[in-house]
Amino acid sequence: MAATTPAPVIGIALGGGSARGWAHIGVLAALAERGIEPQIICGTSIGALVGGIYAAGKLGELESWVMQLTRREVLALLDFTLGGGGAIAGKRLIDLYRKHLGDITIEELPRRFAAVATDLGSGSEIWLQEGSLLDAIRASISIPGLFTPVFREGRWLADGGLVNPVPVNLCRVLGAELVIAVDLHGASLQRSSRGGVGPARPAVVRDGADRSPSAATEPSGVDAAQAPASNNSPPPFGWVVQSAFDIMQIRLSRSRLAGDPPDLLLTPRVLQVPSFEFTRGRSTIEEGRNAVRRMMPALNDLIGLASERHPLLDRRP
Repeated sequence: MAATTPAPVIGIALGGGSARGWAHIGVLAALAERGIEPQIICGTSIGALVGGIYAAGKLGELESWVMQLTRREVLALLDFTLGGGGAIAGKRLIDLYRKHLGDITIEELPRRFAAVATDLGSGSEIWLQEGSLLDAIRASISIPGLFTPVFREGRWLADGGLVNPVPVNLCRVLGAELVIAVDLHGASLQRSSRGGVGPARPAVVRDGADRSPSAATEPSGVDAAQAPASNNSPPPFGWVVQSAFDIMQIRLSRSRLAGDPPDLLLTPRVLQVPSFEFTRGRSTIEEGRNAVRRMMPALNDLIGLASERHPLLDRRP
């Protein structure tokens, strides 16, 4: 009997993007429906939150909650504070997830998981691979100025999007042989050239269907519909903070993905979703599913090719 070739180890890198991150739920659900369940999950910011809950086996519960989330419930989770380096303490949000997940550690998860955070003292990229899952998520989602930073092992940690918006490299370090990346700002990152560094790594496959006129005319990636009117009145505080953060993540994502491209890049069309509109979960999740549907032929080809070459795969940077 001929020996069967082992399937490649699949990793998924879930990018940051605030409320747009509910698209990750649709991506993961659609992949699972097609028998593709990544063994390695790495996330930044909202990607760490969704990815951590998925790694804990609770994605279905999260999807049900998100699809019924109301504006009143969102406001009830915002425990504003006057001190602590941010406007929102984040304790109510984490306590809510603790009710469903318990005090589980990353080591106890059935899948390998890591979250990205930023050391505010040194600017270093911190990979959270052990200890409390909820503490890791809380550190990774700490948007500067909004959420208070997290003190962990002598460091003040903030949102991982400051240093690594889509953690492809972390997936590879943890052992992924085939990396799927989900970029929530991807509509502004499309390029005509195919990525790839060196002959040992295949060119990244992108969702070419995302090359829309609107994406081409909004290179910053910031949703023009959310911009304040052109007058002398100053823009809202929230719009300034999130727009600046979006621009930074887009520029950094372009650089990081060019230097270490994934094998497949999924780009849900969610730039029209306001960054803090967490009640639009139903349509955002559905677009995550659509992003997978558009790229299934390419994904099937990649998995098939990787399985054939599995013993010879070389993922050294």
